[in-house]
Amino acid sequence: MIAAAFLFAVMNAAIKLAAAEGLHPFQIAFFRNAFALSLMLPWLARMGFGVLHTDRLKVHLWRAGIGLIAMLCWFTAVVRMPMAEAVALNFTVPLFATAGAAIFLGETVRARRWTATIVGFLGVLIILRPGFAELTPVTSLPIIAACFMAITVLIVKSLSRTEEPMAVVLYMNLLLTPLSLVPALFVWQTPSLRALLLMAFVGACAVLAHIAFTRSFARADASAVLPFDYARLPFVAAIGFFLFGDVPDLWTWVGAAVIAASAVYIAHRESRVAKVRQTHRPGSEAVKAKT
Repeated sequence: MIAAAFLFAVMNAAIKLAAAEGLHPFQIAFFRNAFALSLMLPWLARMGFGVLHTDRLKVHLWRAGIGLIAMLCWFTAVVRMPMAEAVALNFTVPLFATAGAAIFLGETVRARRWTATIVGFLGVLIILRPGFAELTPVTSLPIIAACFMAITVLIVKSLSRTEEPMAVVLYMNLLLTPLSLVPALFVWQTPSLRALLLMAFVGACAVLAHIAFTRSFARADASAVLPFDYARLPFVAAIGFFLFGDVPDLWTWVGAAVIAASAVYIAHRESRVAKVRQTHRPGSEAVKAKT
């Protein structure tokens, strides 16, 4: 998870550097998807086209479309804002996912998790400080991106019940590449060789980060590894300072800490609830021992 946090931080810095080369965020999103897909094609060739069989193509399309909106908002935020502030506001993804799971998936979310969710959104207010700092459309982009990212998390939860994880990732890149080309064409500029190299680097970082992120959850409970995901903020703050001279203010750190603490608590509660359900599920070892 620490490796994933570092790679995501480096990827964000590369996105900002590519923008300095004259690339629009929409173009960056297209090249990120295209290079990530090119890195996955050897796996597809080895496994065969049979891995693409699915009965839920419409769900994959919804995931790609919503993911594209999230990506365009996020890349624009990274380019236009100090990276640390954007990342801190984007920590709200688990908060939106918790609310969405209760509203759209019918999952039971009790008072403790709702309270933690509300506290997390108070962290957003600490960072934005409405009434004390100027609020602009750009400052809302990381939160909008987080909202749409949370929806994709819920869709992936649904897909994971019937689809192979690698197939889900492959479909994402297969669909996002042509979808992201459409908005990119409206702002297209011929990229320089340096910009293309940066985009190849962004694609590689994205693939490796997602692999590390997925493996961390495969090896341990979410509540155990999630706290390490918030290492993104110090990584981003350090990279932003040395490359771009960004210095996060105190309120960004305080708000990020509140958001991260609430998200970690939610993950901890979800893990405990999942263990209780597993223990009381018919056929579980605990139930067998009692009977």
